[in-house]
Amino acid sequence: MTNEDQTIWVSFNGEIFNFIELREVLEKAGHSFRTSCDTEVIVHAYEEYGDEFVHQLNGQFAIALWDERRARLLLVRDRIGILPLFYTRLGERLLFASEIKAMLPLLPVSPTISAAALDQIFTFWAPRSPNSVFEDIFEVPPGFVLAIEMGQLRLTRYWDWQFPEDDDYLSGADDELADRLYELLADATQIRLRADVPVGAYLSGGLDSSALIALIRRHSNAALRTFSIGFEESSLDESEFQESLVSLLKVDHRRILCSNRDVAESFPQTIHQTESPVLRTAPTPMLRLSGLVRGSGYKVVLTGEGADEVLGGYDLFKEAKIRQFWARNPKSDWRPLLLKALYPYLETSSSQAKDYLVNFYGIGLERPNDPVFSHLTRWFTTAQCKVFFSRDLASKLREDPAVGLVGQLPSSFGRWHPFNRSQYLEAKTLLSKYLLCSQGDRMLMANSVEGRFPFLDHRLIEFANRLRPNLKMKALNEKFLLKRAMSPFLPASIVSRHKQPYRAPDIPAFFSSSPPSYVEEMLSEDAIRRYGYFDPQKVGFLVKKARRGSSIAARDNMAIVGILSTQLCHYHFIEHFSDFARITG
Repeated sequence: MTNEDQTIWVSFNGEIFNFIELREVLEKAGHSFRTSCDTEVIVHAYEEYGDEFVHQLNGQFAIALWDERRARLLLVRDRIGILPLFYTRLGERLLFASEIKAMLPLLPVSPTISAAALDQIFTFWAPRSPNSVFEDIFEVPPGFVLAIEMGQLRLTRYWDWQFPEDDDYLSGADDELADRLYELLADATQIRLRADVPVGAYLSGGLDSSALIALIRRHSNAALRTFSIGFEESSLDESEFQESLVSLLKVDHRRILCSNRDVAESFPQTIHQTESPVLRTAPTPMLRLSGLVRGSGYKVVLTGEGADEVLGGYDLFKEAKIRQFWARNPKSDWRPLLLKALYPYLETSSSQAKDYLVNFYGIGLERPNDPVFSHLTRWFTTAQCKVFFSRDLASKLREDPAVGLVGQLPSSFGRWHPFNRSQYLEAKTLLSKYLLCSQGDRMLMANSVEGRFPFLDHRLIEFANRLRPNLKMKALNEKFLLKRAMSPFLPASIVSRHKQPYRAPDIPAFFSSSPPSYVEEMLSEDAIRRYGYFDPQKVGFLVKKARRGSSIAARDNMAIVGILSTQLCHYHFIEHFSDFARITG
């Protein structure tokens, strides 16, 4: 789309949710509109505000804006990283796209999987921005503008998660702040219901999706259809909680059952869509769920993603609080037992269980001021998978990924409250790079479904970031203020329910009585040796262990999924690079 004299052009993926209000402002400033779509406000906002136009946008977007007069291209990605935007240099040409697959036909040779990116995936679950898994293919990081002018590339940050220093938090009584949170979330939800097609919602049965559905019911008269996943394994299934909310709010509900076999059969398609290895199969049921949405005639869904990062919902945050307390007296026998409040199934009466608590959760206890203290246990567990790396791959690794990440942290990071530091790390590693990408946008758009995320409205994030940490997690009660805000509108069973992390079957999906043929092929000694990322002998022992069906550690579970998905990534994009239609000229 262009402006009146065709000097400003825009190519755009996403949604500008405040386009109605922004259009009114621009029309009063003298701009003329030819359409009623949100894309056109980008053109006129750039004319009016110049490079500051992005601050006027409330949305999720990947924008390419060409300024003919200045011979200048801007690539702009939304604040949180909801929508992807990749680029690469090819001689004097710059390629950019929402998917790496779109650029492959222009490459003269197949891409190369980056050893450093694999090292980061097997630490943080995803490559560290601006890296992709492929050498020399990068992403525009969340909250950044990439300007290309006179042959030069310049990255500029325009937004970031910021937290108070010196206890400069919002004042006000709990109920007052809960009311403000409610108003922000209600407005963020309402503007995301703007669409010329019906809008549905994902329903997990937890607090976050339940809150959104209650808000939609309170502030919209439109018919609402909800969608959810069920699993054949009872430990993973949340159908009971989903049904209680469906019954209360009288919504039209659709549910899909995802079996272990379904996960195994759809996993190759998952990796083709993620364009990156993953360490869990969790994206695959989301792929099937978006297929249910599309098959039901819906193209847009609201989801509760982001609430845990923004409002303090993860067990990881609780662990970090307990570990910080424990670190003040690391020799204490009873302080580590507080972890039983999180995981009551841990039998702490035995010396073996106590040793496990000390050896696992005690990682890094001697350095509680480490900027990444909150995430040391998770990253250590994941990094154990690297024992399966081949000697060749390991020899190419030059830097501890955590050290590189620390070098990217804001200068004020060390002056933030430890709880806020853990929120920032979670937002910058798992949220934007895995949950919103591999598990989010990619699985939605595989079926041409658009996901919208009210909890990731930047106004709500900026408000929540100024809340005192104990309003997010009071003692070990997660998302305290959200519960206070929504408790009048939800069943007590939903509000008081302990958070159940979304999980999907991993190893059991691939080693059933009749696994799909690709599993054996990709994990065979020949394929492991040919691709060169992993040690064939070590992988062979791991596969035998998985086939026996014996109890398997979390590390080995992640390792199997990570190895298999890396092999599939190589198979799709390197070994079968020629399958992508070549473009010449």
